Amino acid sequence: MANHKSAEKRARQTIKKTERNRFYRTRLKNITKAVREAAAKNDKNAANEAFKVANKSIHAMVSRGFLKKQTASRRVSRLALLVNKIA
Repeated sequence: MANHKSAEKRARQTIKKTERNRFYRTRLKNITKAVREAAAKNDKNAANEAFKVANKSIHAMVSRGFLKKQTASRRVSRLALLVNKIA
């Protein structure tokens, strides 16, 4: 356990940051999964709606500092390819 005041503060901050990152990681997985499932069912409308939500959410994560800009672009690009493949 932390013995110094600054180390105790660091421990508190780490707990908060870990919780926040866990939330965003889970959210990212869920919105990606929604797009992939809609694409697997060949439901173009549902896939487009899920993609819009995913695109907005992923780019919002960039502005919060959770993802790097290029990582977000890569993820969105791959999801867009999936959605566009649906006939």
